[in-house]
Amino acid sequence: MAQPPELDKTETLAASQRETQGSRSIEFDKGKQGDALIVAVRCQGKGTIKVTVKPVNVGFPLECVDGEVMTTYNQVGVKGVENKGTVSVQAPSAVRWSMTVGRGEAAAPEPPQSPDVQ
Repeated sequence: MAQPPELDKTETLAASQRETQGSRSIEFDKGKQGDALIVAVRCQGKGTIKVTVKPVNVGFPLECVDGEVMTTYNQVGVKGVENKGTVSVQAPSAVRWSMTVGRGEAAAPEPPQSPDVQ
């Protein structure tokens, strides 16, 4: 839990935060045009944390569980993620969390699923 989530070998580190409690904001530097922003969060403890990425105004919640380590990876590929910015985490004091912010090649979009024909 103390270590932030790992990135893939093809991704580069933009910022990280070791295990902490409560709310915090972490700045990340400008990246290359066309790269996606990866926000990986690991948490433990009962409660919901809210993650917000500025200036692109993207956010997501993560439900954390007491006695279990939860990790989520989110890739943000919207216009503006190549700019420098801030990832903010709002977390209750009962939740411990760590985070890694990285940059890498955007994943190919998943094809739409067609309904099963019977």
